[in-house]
Amino acid sequence: MLDPVVLDGFKSTLGSYDSTLAEVKDSLNLDVKKKRIAELDKMMEEPGFWDDPEKSAKYVRENKSLKDSVDTYAKLEQQHEDIELMIDMGAEEDDPSLLDEISEMLDDYTSTIESVRLSTLLTGEYDHENAIVKLNAGAGGTEAMDWCSMLFRMYQRWAEKRGFSVDILDSLDGDEAGLKSVTMQINGENAYGFMKSEKGVHRLVRISPFNANAKRQTSFVSCDVMPDIEEDIDIEVRPEDIRIDTYRSSGAGGQHINKTSSAIRITHYPTGIVVTCQNERSQFQNKDKAMQMLKAKLLMLKQQENEDKLSDIRGEVTDINFGSQIRSYVMQPYQMVKDLRTNAETGNISAVLDGDLDLFISEYLKWINR
Repeated sequence: MLDPVVLDGFKSTLGSYDSTLAEVKDSLNLDVKKKRIAELDKMMEEPGFWDDPEKSAKYVRENKSLKDSVDTYAKLEQQHEDIELMIDMGAEEDDPSLLDEISEMLDDYTSTIESVRLSTLLTGEYDHENAIVKLNAGAGGTEAMDWCSMLFRMYQRWAEKRGFSVDILDSLDGDEAGLKSVTMQINGENAYGFMKSEKGVHRLVRISPFNANAKRQTSFVSCDVMPDIEEDIDIEVRPEDIRIDTYRSSGAGGQHINKTSSAIRITHYPTGIVVTCQNERSQFQNKDKAMQMLKAKLLMLKQQENEDKLSDIRGEVTDINFGSQIRSYVMQPYQMVKDLRTNAETGNISAVLDGDLDLFISEYLKWINR
């Protein structure tokens, strides 16, 4: 016999998301999106639309993004109706076997609506772009380099869970273990909007596996995040303001990548920004990518120069130690991850290091949209 209390619990959980569903609908501006979709559909049918491939591709991407938003909300409404129907069916047929199916549908619905609600908080101009993330080991020696590799894995796992891909643009192995630095590009819708929450210094406290006396040690790694802006960026970079160095690529990439000095490092003297790229197959491609990264950094710097946030945008974070962190990860004497900006925290550090970052991303987006 089916327990009516369980069904009432399902119904209560579903109802608790009604206000969130309404909030999501308002945030998505569906009427405006549908009007723009109609305009774009009409444009795409006009003769000559495909004559300019770059322009037409931009409109196609915009149209797909808008349609995805409309379809996502339609899916949420349909899920809501389907769950209501299943709950009513369970009550009428008194069939306990439906409970597992209802529970699974409800989990999927709540997960989807939370994800969509999170995406509605992404209002920045470049939030929809891919993200370029650079990690630099700071104070702590080998321990910090190991911490750098742990964070690298954490962001890889987070990206995988979202269906995003990761390209390694540059990396430098640690002397004994881990990584001194690594630059990766996370490719996916809204990757930068989500990952911008990670910009800053991350602090780890644990019993060091590299300390023979098993002492507790504190390590720091800086995380720099910027959008991968595809279009040409209208930023002037004077030749006399930069130094371009070539060096031999290292790390993954097969035999070819190690035979030529194809990796590129660009130093921008006025700001101290340093960008590197060794991912592409040729020196020219690496130079183009590195220059694109430099221009993106300079653009972000220019946008925020009147907001007293220059230290958050400059290429290399020089003060990677005590007192400058945004988040602490404590493994001993207790377990806790706490964001020092939003006060979001959890005791499940293993899940966080395995890529479960949504709590911190969500709280950060709410914090900056206050």
